[in-house]
Order: sequence, then structure tokens, then C-alpha cells
Amino acid sequence: MRFFKKTNIDFLGKRNNFYIVSFVVITMGLVGLLFKGMPLGIDFMGGTELVVQFQTQQSIRSIRDALNKTGLTKAEIKQYGDPRNILIRTTEQEVGTVIGDLIKETLAKNFQNNPATLLEELKIGPKIGAELRTSALYAVFASLVVMLLYIGFRFKFIFGVGAVVALFHDVLVTLGVLTLLNGISPFFDFEMDQNMIAAFLTLVGLSVNDSVVIFDRIRENMKVHKTLSVSEVMNKSINETLSRTIITSGTIFVVLSIIMLFGGEVTRGFAFALTIGIITGTYSSIYIASAVVYEWSLVQKKKAK
Repeated sequence: MRFFKKTNIDFLGKRNNFYIVSFVVITMGLVGLLFKGMPLGIDFMGGTELVVQFQTQQSIRSIRDALNKTGLTKAEIKQYGDPRNILIRTTEQEVGTVIGDLIKETLAKNFQNNPATLLEELKIGPKIGAELRTSALYAVFASLVVMLLYIGFRFKFIFGVGAVVALFHDVLVTLGVLTLLNGISPFFDFEMDQNMIAAFLTLVGLSVNDSVVIFDRIRENMKVHKTLSVSEVMNKSINETLSRTIITSGTIFVVLSIIMLFGGEVTRGFAFALTIGIITGTYSSIYIASAVVYEWSLVQKKKAK
């Protein structure tokens, strides 16, 4: 199946315009990270998390007022899927299950006419949270290094550089968009936790896959069309793989959109981050990864002259 029978788009000729677009988006995201930041989940900060279910829907304000009286003034409280379900999260640290027991006692005391059933309880210490933060950073960095080595070995080193630059671009753009949209509505309520790290690692794999397909076609066409210029070969290769790119990215986009809209609170952040990543990954495979290889070829051509 092909959406585009035959296209002849000059992708590389428009690369400078898209350099500007990427620069603006990444700059806005970095400014957002600097002044707004992305909140860390208790996976990385440590703390206590409870999910409770009331018999009937209970207002968040009344729960917050009850917890404020116990000193838990910074607890995060929000609905969790079912309107009767409430997620309570706090980074307060005490020995053992002191904080969790305090929350349960407070709810039992203040809502006797609408008792809450404990569905889930999670306790993570600050040391474990710090170790998880470090491991997450190592995982992302290691994945980028492995991609560089793999693509550099399979094609040429500059192809690996182009792919890794595109991956950095995708991660920065996705992180920036998440930061800018975070908190503007209950739907956009994100935090950096293990699910979000999993989304970034998945994004790295999907994005580099698209770049590899384009690079493979470029390598084949360079052997077949030796009389064409580098830009003509690269544009031809991108056009030939365009239909495959749209179909692959489009099907993943549809699935992620369904998960984001109907999958519930737990998977929403993961699905949204990956949705943004799929869009940027498709774009960067053409206008970042391929463009880096083309810019390098221009430099080499000038040196040869």
C-alpha cells in the first residue's frame, strides 16, 4: 500500500527553514524547563502514594482540608480514573509506613459517612529515588551511544552522528513540549517518572528505526545512481521511503491517540510523550538526520576542491 505513488519533493532544499523551526521550539522548551521545570514523581523523589476509593464521589477540597490539619499541606490530591478514586501523593519522608498510616487514619476519621477503601499503597525512600534518577539518565545516555555505534558500523560514522543528533533533537523537543503544556489543564498533568523515561527510550528506538530505513535507501541509491548529485540521491531516497514512513508513523500515532484518550491516568503521560515523539521523530529523520549527512557531504566537497 502506498499513499504517495511518486513524489519529487525537495526536502533538503528547505532544510534551513526547518533548522529555524527546530531552534525556536527547542529554545522555548529549554526556557520552560529553566523557569517552570518538570516535576519529578515519587519514583525519583521518594515519598508515599496511596490510591483510595470512596463509596461515593468525594470532593478534593474536603480531602485537602482534612490532610492540611495533619501537616501534610503539600500533598498532591487528584481524581484517578473513576470519579470515586482518589490519588494522594506526598514527598514527606518518615520511617516505615508512618505517612501512609497517617493518611489512612485521617480519611477514616474525617469521612466516616463515606468510608474509603485502600486500592494501592506505594512507599519509596529518598535513596532509592536518587538511584532511580541516576539509572534513568544512564539508560538514556547509553541508548544514544549504542545507536551511534550501531549506525556508524552499519553505514558510515557520519550517518551515526546524524541519527544521534536527530535523537537529541527529538528528546529535547518532546521534553520541551511536555514542560510547556504541563499544568495548563487537568488533562495535561505530567511528571517525570519511570513511565515517562520508558516513553523516551521507546521514542529513541522508533525514531532511529525511521532514520535507518532512509539511510539504507540512500546507500542503495548511491550505488545505483552514480551520476546524480548527493542532494538528488538523498531527496530521491527520502521520497521513495515517504509512503512507508507515513504508514508506519500513522498507525503508531492512531494507537497512541487511543491510549492517550481512553487509557486512563496511568498511561496518559507515556502515550502523550510518545505521540509527540512520533511526530518529531518522523520530521527529524528527514530534516535533521539526513540534513546532517548532507551538510557533511558539502563540507567534504569543499575540502576536495
